[in-house]
Amino acid sequence: MPRASVSLEVNGTRYDREVEPRLLLVHLLRDELGLTGTHVGCDTSNCGACTCHVNGEAVKSCTLLAVQADGAQVTTIEGMGSEGDLHPLQEAFWDNHGLQCGYCTPGMIMASADLLARNPDPSEAEIREALAGNLCRCTGYHNIVKSVQAAAKVGVPS
Repeated sequence: MPRASVSLEVNGTRYDREVEPRLLLVHLLRDELGLTGTHVGCDTSNCGACTCHVNGEAVKSCTLLAVQADGAQVTTIEGMGSEGDLHPLQEAFWDNHGLQCGYCTPGMIMASADLLARNPDPSEAEIREALAGNLCRCTGYHNIVKSVQAAAKVGVPS
């Protein structure tokens, strides 16, 4: 199988890799770079568990080939905060019980960060619309919305 060169910056670190042209970005992140916070939930772009930021915009990484991200800046959940220094959205999800099993949480946080970068004071309806492409099988979304509202109140860095 032919290989393609990919060079991208992920969470501030530059990576150069030779990949199969059909490799999805989600698999590059998880399998090649070991960034397992980006989850594979469906492989069909329905669940949003694989959401990350590419050049500052939320994308479902199961819909993007790694070669399409060549030259891009990618941020995953690992790049949002760290243990002891959580991102305001991570803190808000923790404080407001915006997670149960946690499987969808990285994608929810990445989609929420994209929303708050574009709209720092969204209404409940705008939050629900922005998160419509991210599925949670455990919660009723109420505490997820509450978490995004709490993060908006304290302000979220872009």
